[in-house]
Amino acid sequence: MADYIPSPTKWVREQVELYESSGGTKGTTLMDTGLPVIIVTNVGNKTGGIRKTPLMRVADGDSYVLVGSQGGAPKDPVWVYNLRANPEVEIRDKTVVRKMKVREVSDPVERARLWKLSVAAFPPYEDYQKKTTRQIPVFVAEPVH
Repeated sequence: MADYIPSPTKWVREQVELYESSGGTKGTTLMDTGLPVIIVTNVGNKTGGIRKTPLMRVADGDSYVLVGSQGGAPKDPVWVYNLRANPEVEIRDKTVVRKMKVREVSDPVERARLWKLSVAAFPPYEDYQKKTTRQIPVFVAEPVH
């Protein structure tokens, strides 16, 4: 098994540590905003190491929508490249941890529905899309049966 490589970003590293060390009972909201987050564990596409990222919790039935916004930055977040290369992930939603498989959403009708769901969960996504010329990637994480 590969080694865990903590994020170089302090708040991300600290949130993952709090979320996981508490067994999913603390650190479950984005920087104390009250908005729920999940932890997505994935494999680094360059390092092969285990990476963990807190993302907004956007549920769609028993699946999750993962939005690669990076605050509207000009480039996709690193985790987007990781998921494209290695779609097998583990998602922690509070105390529940499940193996899932992700796929990038390219169908315009499905993407529009999931984007609307994502913006309802986290309204700043709309502004982030306006700030960047790239189309913000949207993934669906589905249970592995």
